[in-house]
Amino acid sequence: MSKRIYIDLLHKLEVDHELQGSQRTTAREVLGLTLYILAQGGSIRLAKERFQHSTETISRYFSKGLTSLLLLSAEVIKPMDPQFREIPAEIRSDARYMPFFKDCVGAIDGTHVDARIPVEDQVRYIGRHGTTTQNVMAVCDFNMCFTFALAGWEGTAHDSCIFTRALGDNRLNFPHPPQGTQINIFKII
Repeated sequence: MSKRIYIDLLHKLEVDHELQGSQRTTAREVLGLTLYILAQGGSIRLAKERFQHSTETISRYFSKGLTSLLLLSAEVIKPMDPQFREIPAEIRSDARYMPFFKDCVGAIDGTHVDARIPVEDQVRYIGRHGTTTQNVMAVCDFNMCFTFALAGWEGTAHDSCIFTRALGDNRLNFPHPPQGTQINIFKII
C-alpha cells in the first residue's frame, strides 16, 4: 500500500468511522497493526513483538481497527445503483442474454478461505480438503465490483444456508432487487 493511500484510508477511518488511538497509541499505529495482522496473516503474538505492546493492548486495538474497517466496508461494498433501474449493457447489447437475463443484477458465488480457528471450534471449520476454512459468499455486478460479501461461516456450511441467511437478515444489507422482481438463482459449477 502506498503512503498516500494509507494516509487517505487513515483520514477516512478517523473522520467517518470512529478510528481512535489513545494517549500512548496513535490512530496511525492502530491502523498499522490492524493491517499488519490482516495482510500478513500475523497473530496477536507476532504483532506484539513487532509493535512492542502487550497482548491485551494489541488485541484491543486490533478489535478497534477491525471495527472501523467493517464500518467502511458497508459504505464501499454495495451496488452502484441500489434500485437496479438499468439493465447492464453487457446484457442489453447481447441477444444471447437479453430476453433471459434482463432482470439479472449480478453473480453470486462462495469460496473457502483458510482460517485460524481456536482448537475447540476447529471441527466445524474443517472443509472438504481437511483444512480449517471459512466459507465466504460474494456478489459482483457486471463491472466486476463487489456489491456484497459475507465471511465467517464454518467451512462445513452449505452455500444455500449462507445465502438464505443473507436474504433474511436485514442487518447484513444484502442488495435486494426492487419489490415485485422475481429472484432466480443459478449455481455455476
